Amino acid sequence: MSFSLQTAVVGTGFIGPVHVEALRRAGVHVRGIVGSSEEKSKQAADSLGLEHGYASLEAMLADDQVDVVHLTTPNRLHFEQAKAALQAGKHVLCEKPLAMNTRQTAELVRLAQSSGRAAGVAYNIRYYPLCHHAAAEIADASWGDTLHVTGSYVQDWLLYDTDFNWRVLADEGGELRAVADIGTHWLDLVQFLSGQPVVAVCADLQRVYDRRKRPVGGSETFTGSAAAERSSQEVEVTTEDAGCILLRFANGARGSLHVSQMTAGRKNCLRWEIAGTQTAMAWNSEQPNILWKGQRGSPNQQLIRDPAAMAASASEISQYPAGHNEGFPDTFKQLFRTFYAYIAAGDFNAKPSFPTFADGHHEVALCEAILDSHRKQGWVTVGETPA
Repeated sequence: MSFSLQTAVVGTGFIGPVHVEALRRAGVHVRGIVGSSEEKSKQAADSLGLEHGYASLEAMLADDQVDVVHLTTPNRLHFEQAKAALQAGKHVLCEKPLAMNTRQTAELVRLAQSSGRAAGVAYNIRYYPLCHHAAAEIADASWGDTLHVTGSYVQDWLLYDTDFNWRVLADEGGELRAVADIGTHWLDLVQFLSGQPVVAVCADLQRVYDRRKRPVGGSETFTGSAAAERSSQEVEVTTEDAGCILLRFANGARGSLHVSQMTAGRKNCLRWEIAGTQTAMAWNSEQPNILWKGQRGSPNQQLIRDPAAMAASASEISQYPAGHNEGFPDTFKQLFRTFYAYIAAGDFNAKPSFPTFADGHHEVALCEAILDSHRKQGWVTVGETPA
């Protein structure tokens, strides 16, 4: 599959090149990239083999050959950049979170709806094929009712006080960090799987280090503590390193999430388990081609990713035969294939099959409720917290 659309990526850090590589694999022509300076743009373009390293966001938006913009920049920039791209007539795919608060996300939702353009958020973990298969099984009447959802998302890349990244600073990434950075991926995924939105939360967050050592000259995501060998300065940190959150879903189901960026040895591990009245299922992102299925009166099963044996929605986003594993880079490819196919179809009144700006708005509302709940040490209804 290939598309006649052309795209540009904004952001040259860890996730920007991931988008470039996945777009190419999805059959999309990447016209260029924008960095935080003209020099970084040109360096990234040269490194990635792109024809344009734009001098600025404005220069890229003025290029009428660019149809779609991918935003992979720090969180605080998303609102203005997404707004500018939509106003320039571009389709937009934005990394999460969509913006810094629900005032901003609500405005972006309204703007996207009136723009006649596709607007999505990169919740790529939905696009592991077995997650799509699980969603199809849970939607089937034979599943019964969903009773409860449990799981975690844990990493170790901020385990030491010498580990540093712009995400730890509230004015760069937002008042929530571990929850907003990785917890929202889990929250988006389980709501997609269960078909049930989270309507209330009770959160207890944990900050291990009140101060961290910032390397002089900055650091990149997942670069590890080697950066601490350079000269550094201590900075105050107000964002959380970990947390536990109780959840209530719209259908009355209960849930619990543990999130941490300080779990030694866990590099990028998302796990969920969903219990229904007839069956339970569980999945682990470190073994993404296996889905566990538990049953009361018959043997448990391990379902292996196989396009010939999965639900249609899962087979559509699985391009390798059974036994040929698909992983993290493939989730971006499949998300992008879905997003660009929607644009190519041209019917923007059709229900999108990708995470939308409305989904991004709900996730930010969840974050605001989680932070409010932690501060109050009690239950908070999602959407009731002033932005």
